[in-house]
Amino acid sequence: MPESIPSLNWLRVFEAAARMENFARAGELLDLSTSAVSQQIKALEKHLGEKLFERHPRSVELTDAGHAFLPAVRQALRTVEESAATLFGEDRGNTLTLQADLLFTTGWLAPRLPDFARRHPRVQLHLAGAYRDQDYQRAGSELKILFGPVHRSWAQCDRLFDETIYPVANPATAAAVATADDLLRQRLIQISTHRINWNQVLHEVGIDSIPSRQLSFTENTPMALSLAASGYGIALARAPTTDDLVERLGLVPCGVSPRVESSEAYYLIYQNVESLSPAAAAFRDWLLQETRSRKQASG
Repeated sequence: MPESIPSLNWLRVFEAAARMENFARAGELLDLSTSAVSQQIKALEKHLGEKLFERHPRSVELTDAGHAFLPAVRQALRTVEESAATLFGEDRGNTLTLQADLLFTTGWLAPRLPDFARRHPRVQLHLAGAYRDQDYQRAGSELKILFGPVHRSWAQCDRLFDETIYPVANPATAAAVATADDLLRQRLIQISTHRINWNQVLHEVGIDSIPSRQLSFTENTPMALSLAASGYGIALARAPTTDDLVERLGLVPCGVSPRVESSEAYYLIYQNVESLSPAAAAFRDWLLQETRSRKQASG
């Protein structure tokens, strides 16, 4: 079979013929002649290299290949219709694509999104996660939320909140940590890609060298916190984004719990306020209100 995508017209005619089980009725549905329907079906079959219909005098019947192909065609046509309605229909201003830092999304945003949905029931929100810096290079997102220093290439941004890093463990492990040296007797779960990690945290309590045998590396913060909850070691919480996850996992600060304030922060990024769609403007207003409320509550 050729790698090129079949003509959209062929697919529409195929779906109609499969639904009506008759080329003539499919033609009436699509305002085409019976011969035009037949020709387009033949062109599709030739393109695919498979027979899609058994022809009978007054009807047609899907072959096994046709039955297998039909669900994919219907899904593809439905996706095109829904996308067209979203982008160009009456509700196009109520659709928002948001790309956001994965930890921010899972740890902070997700528990609060039901409130946004209640306040703005007509907004259709599409979420795209971002884990690495290059993920943010993908186009198609009207708003982006990322963690880092301010970058000169950004158009406009709002600073949402900073980050505080501190050690957490399950209660049994945390109770065994009464002094700074006790931290070095535990397995320390490290995320090497984070700019602030155990090296900076332990420096706060006068420890500048970590035995390599005490470090266990993992890929991201949710994984590190889950390992800590199992008793595997001590992880670094990153408030406020991990606050809900820390509570759900039953983690607590260690007896000695040095805290490091990050020099970086979470930012909401966009081209400019004036060009935001109604959905994006509503989300920005809601998000800034939520982050202001959090700052007031913690202050």
